[in-house]
Amino acid sequence: MKHLRTVSTQRLLAIIAGVVIAVAGGTAIAFAAAGGGARPPRESLAQALHQAAAAPSVNGIFARISFTNHLIDSTDIQGTDPILTGATGRLWLSPSTHELRLELQGDNGDAQVVVKNGAFSIYDPMSNTVYNGTLPSEGAGAGTSGKSGKTGTDTIPSVAEIQTDLKQLMQNVDVAGPMPRNVAGQPAYKVKLTPKHSGGLLGDVQLAWDASHGIPLGVAIYSTNSSTPVLELKATDISYGAQPASDFKISAPAGAKVVRISTPAGHTGAAAKAHKRGKHATKAQAPITGAAAVQAHVPFTLAAPAQLDGLNQQSVQLLNWGGSPAALVTYGEGLGGIAVIQQSASGQNSSASSGNGDHQGLSLPTVSINNHTAQELPTALGTVLRVSNGSVEYTLLGSVPPAAAEMAARQLVP
Repeated sequence: MKHLRTVSTQRLLAIIAGVVIAVAGGTAIAFAAAGGGARPPRESLAQALHQAAAAPSVNGIFARISFTNHLIDSTDIQGTDPILTGATGRLWLSPSTHELRLELQGDNGDAQVVVKNGAFSIYDPMSNTVYNGTLPSEGAGAGTSGKSGKTGTDTIPSVAEIQTDLKQLMQNVDVAGPMPRNVAGQPAYKVKLTPKHSGGLLGDVQLAWDASHGIPLGVAIYSTNSSTPVLELKATDISYGAQPASDFKISAPAGAKVVRISTPAGHTGAAAKAHKRGKHATKAQAPITGAAAVQAHVPFTLAAPAQLDGLNQQSVQLLNWGGSPAALVTYGEGLGGIAVIQQSASGQNSSASSGNGDHQGLSLPTVSINNHTAQELPTALGTVLRVSNGSVEYTLLGSVPPAAAEMAARQLVP
């Protein structure tokens, strides 16, 4: 629910185009359905986006929200985790004090997230645990705009600038809209984005925002196999105004366990020191690419055929996987491609590959890949498959159906 006022042209378009990338994270947001009530006048997309960017700022938001998740089949889910099964909830936001609270209501209690002055608290009702931590610092110079020269603000892009970038976006994406709507009681616009090619299982993405305040009201992600959203987070009611400080704290039951999470430290300081050293700063190590170069750095036999399930190889790159060398091999283009991570087997895959394990909430199906038991997570937007031959572990990811991932795995695993 971030305000669109202070975004640059590229960031403004990223709010639309970037939603396509969000399908890989697994928890995306979705578009709110239109309702009755006042609707804004018809405008060009560039004009509607410019009006959103130039809208007056708000000093607070309260919204009732509904989150629906059809990404994973219900037969693969145990329990009632609201992140996996969906839920209704509420959201509070205070931009001036940098405070946010999100609450999702479930049968086992309310999952809650609070962010306040650089610190966060997360309550997990499934384990009755509160996780506290501090967000990484952005470091000096963060939030400075190159155009305006003002800290924390960007120049509002003109209609012509937005139109120019929209033309670039439309080379790869079909854009329909904006369509006037009324969402959560507010006059709103909706746009629909559909990949022109290499979209994999992604059908389209839809975004709605408040026409008067420039506030996103929802986003929807559809697969090619369904006319209903795979993932949906929508505002069902929204109001603007200052929010009480008492709303920005977690209400965990008595006896809840408290866990302190240590966030990585030192990266910002190191970056600042490197910046000060200027030309004397140590250059970043060049990536190691190509099958022969990567093979020389990994302790296993690399599998990198020229084609995988009919897709041409695109790249081979060395990875640092938890301190150990690993390889990333990609095939195909766009979301319809397949990425393969190869690493030395951990020796614990026999217990993990049972598909049942002791993990609460998600039971992964198993399939046979050349007589090796593999874990497979099929979703409406793609498949993740992990299999080991005893010495090498392969993880395949792609916006492809399970059959395609399984066929590719059989070509890799001896």
